[in-house]
Amino acid sequence: MRELPFELYRAAQVRELDRIAIQERGIPGYTLMNRAGEAAFQRLRQRWPNARRIAVICGGGNNGGDGYVVARLARQAGLEVQVLTLANPETLRGDAQTAWRDAGAAAVSIQPFNAVTLKGVDLLVDAILGTGLERPVSGAWREAIEVMNTHPADIFALDIPSGLHADTGAILGVAIQAAATITFIGLKQGLFTGQGPACCGEINFADLGVPPDIYPALHPASWRYAGDDLPTLLPRRPRSAHKGHFGHVLVIGGELGMAGAARMAGEAAARCGAGLISIATRAAHAGLQAAVRPELMFHGIEQPDDLAPLLDRATVIAIGPGLGRSDWGRVMLHAALASDKPLVVDADGLNLLAIEPAFRENWILTPHPGEAARLLKMTPVEVEADRFASVEDLALRYGGVAVLKGAGSLIASREEGQVALCTAGNPGMASGGMGDVLTGVIAALVAQGLPLFAAAKAGVYLHGLAGDQAALAGGERGLLATDLLSFLRQAVNP
Repeated sequence: MRELPFELYRAAQVRELDRIAIQERGIPGYTLMNRAGEAAFQRLRQRWPNARRIAVICGGGNNGGDGYVVARLARQAGLEVQVLTLANPETLRGDAQTAWRDAGAAAVSIQPFNAVTLKGVDLLVDAILGTGLERPVSGAWREAIEVMNTHPADIFALDIPSGLHADTGAILGVAIQAAATITFIGLKQGLFTGQGPACCGEINFADLGVPPDIYPALHPASWRYAGDDLPTLLPRRPRSAHKGHFGHVLVIGGELGMAGAARMAGEAAARCGAGLISIATRAAHAGLQAAVRPELMFHGIEQPDDLAPLLDRATVIAIGPGLGRSDWGRVMLHAALASDKPLVVDADGLNLLAIEPAFRENWILTPHPGEAARLLKMTPVEVEADRFASVEDLALRYGGVAVLKGAGSLIASREEGQVALCTAGNPGMASGGMGDVLTGVIAALVAQGLPLFAAAKAGVYLHGLAGDQAALAGGERGLLATDLLSFLRQAVNP
């Protein structure tokens, strides 16, 4: 067992790594299968030391073979174990067939799946489908997964929760809801985004001892981002620094009745180190907001001509929080787009952009799946069906950098040709205003000189990290966007 790597792969790529290890490096396939079973059983004993009665549910491929190895090891360790099959073991081939025979020789009980036999079991091991699934789960396989998900015992998934698409993180009909998953050789990108985190539980990784030098043969499909470069991106400030060194963020938003969104974006930018923050909002809001947060400069702007001096002074423009879709919001967006300054666009800025699409390289778009669907002229369900394809399409169609928010937020750069994935954050952040705060975080980083892709990655991570720290301090339920502000200040001082 080792720490999770940063490289993420598609299922076909991991199969190619497996092939290289077997055919080009001479590691027998059954040796790798035994190593997978041994790593899984070791983790099983660590995570569930008191589990005595174990049921391993096996399918018909190599994932089932891994399950037979786990069952054999459990039997040899003196545990009460049974294998419940969803495919006739006599039809198994290759290494999986060998694993089945070895389990039988070790006196493992092997019988067809029956929900009744799960009564009293302490732990279920999912070895049903593996990474090759491409169509919705149906029939007896679906019924078995549904029975397992309603069982009171935890589920431990081998390689991937059955029913989860390894490349996209989408559920194909139904999927195992595991308490923990151990995955082998390479991390599958679908484990970390969409429905992946909910299905996988805690993710563990075992490389099975394949030679490290085989990995450069394949370019990863994406990368996990965990803020490792933050000390370089946000170094200690020189003693001679002044506010002019750290940029001027202009937030445009706050239509009538939505004043708080722009203010939250501005406060987040201030807490993340921007030197100056101006907020262009409706005149009715400006005076009151300035009294509440005097560090921010509020400007009542009703006409686009009034915006011109603020645009000239800005280092970066953040537009969208509370912008609305009325004529005021529309003309404000047109004025911002006429500027050559870098932009961070969110919320109604994105909704207006979906109506009148534009393309530019020096902006960051930060949609949630609903906004992404409007930008891509599809449904939110279609966006979530392949989040990687969706975020790449956004960057290609609109230019610059795209952030697709959600569980396992994705960041794609058209120029860099890369997709990064951030796992920081928690369900408590599913509340109003969180996107406004993220807009301010990213804008502050751009103002301080970070390149757009770096600012987007670091901003998403810092936002999620602050959310996790706030949830740790007070719980997920009831978490407010403004609860993140003090933790953001800590996070940007690594």
